[in-house]
Amino acid sequence: MKPVYHYATVLKAIEQLREKGFTEDFNLHENCLVCNTDKFEVEEFEISHIYYYEGDSNPGDEATVYGIESKSGIKGILVTGDEQDTDPMSKSIIDKLLVSRNKRD
Repeated sequence: MKPVYHYATVLKAIEQLREKGFTEDFNLHENCLVCNTDKFEVEEFEISHIYYYEGDSNPGDEATVYGIESKSGIKGILVTGDEQDTDPMSKSIIDKLLVSRNKRD
């Protein structure tokens, strides 16, 4: 699945994804994504939407909103700040997120 890239505010991105059925919340945990009690390894999900937002006055305001679909059919959202400052245990997940986000350039 080829990701769809959007550029909006973080709040608008979340609202639009919720309208498209991305109702769950994903979080990074060690080297996987977690949603409720389910864990997803890097090969168990696809990134279908990417909303990237960078603040005009402060690069520290950078945020990326990912619309994620697991291979088991769970659709949810992951919001990250600066991926470079994340836990090293999440490296393979972050690498997948960054590769997908950087394809927009």
